[in-house]
Amino acid sequence: MGIFDKLRNEFIDIIEWTDPSTDTIVWKFPRYQNEIKMNAKLTVRESQVAVFMNEGKIADVFQPGMYTLTTQNMPILTTLQGWKYGFNSPFKADVFFVSTRQFTNQKWGTKNPVMLRDAEFGPVRLRAFGSYAFRVKDAGTFLKEVAATNPEFTVEGINEQLRNLAVSRGMEAIAEAKIAVLDLAANYEEVSSQITGKIGTEFNELGLELTKFLIENISLPPEVETALDKRSSMGIVGNLGAYAQFQAANAMEKAAENPNGGGLAAAGLGAGMGAAMMGQVGNVFQNNNQPASTGAGTPPPLPGATPFYVAIEGKQSGPFDMEQLRQLAVAGNLNAQTLVWKTGMAAWSAAATVPELAPVLATIPPPLP
Repeated sequence: MGIFDKLRNEFIDIIEWTDPSTDTIVWKFPRYQNEIKMNAKLTVRESQVAVFMNEGKIADVFQPGMYTLTTQNMPILTTLQGWKYGFNSPFKADVFFVSTRQFTNQKWGTKNPVMLRDAEFGPVRLRAFGSYAFRVKDAGTFLKEVAATNPEFTVEGINEQLRNLAVSRGMEAIAEAKIAVLDLAANYEEVSSQITGKIGTEFNELGLELTKFLIENISLPPEVETALDKRSSMGIVGNLGAYAQFQAANAMEKAAENPNGGGLAAAGLGAGMGAAMMGQVGNVFQNNNQPASTGAGTPPPLPGATPFYVAIEGKQSGPFDMEQLRQLAVAGNLNAQTLVWKTGMAAWSAAATVPELAPVLATIPPPLP
């Protein structure tokens, strides 16, 4: 320090802190050799306290306001210095300003998944993250336990420790709450309150107060979330047979709206395929519910149950069973001249030449007069 700085400090009699930052918790007032003149003016703004420290021991603490420093308003420092009959000469003391504002939006989160036991899914791994806010509750305790004699102490100096406390105690609170994983999102507020109560005491031991603790998200591993999505999809679809029928009905409706000549043919084909799909879906569930066959092969089809292939608009379609063939006939896609074929026939033949299709052709309405 130069001679001019020394002289300027000798004449300074205003002690104050205007904080331009947003993350400074403690700031030490600079003074040459820590000398302060008696009757100096001390200004403590809102969200601040001023702590006088003598030879490493905390003396007087000043709340927001403006003070003229005398032996009357520094009783502890007066006692420590032994000023029994008053004192008007410069004295030495460290002055620390401590911010008591809230430090908000401090992030916390699990670095690695935490294993918990869930009543529905069993052991699961959870990740969680959120934010919290804190402030200095007891400036003296905070200086003794955390900041010590650092001339400047910021949020970053303690944030890592507070984050570790939040994660450790927070996940303990989630486990103790015994809330099902699928219900956690609806109970964030309840869990946050439990975590606040659990770690609030440890914040108090550092002279701090936890003013807010928020959970933004609790998530499962990606593969578990994918399985849950599939399970949800199955629940939404519900009855697969009804879903297939609904899809077939939509296909028929769209085909009927087609102004081209193939609209009716496509509608009939959609109806037949929809019926086939419903039959196949039903057979899948029916076969799954029956015991496995002990035979090496599968039983042959029932007599007369061999499906037919139908030539529709020059293209092979099918196979169709008798009920599906009736639907095609009603839709106008199967008549006496339509070519059909099934296993065992030598070649494609007109439907009228196949005796088995006589009942099907009988369902075709006669032409309008």
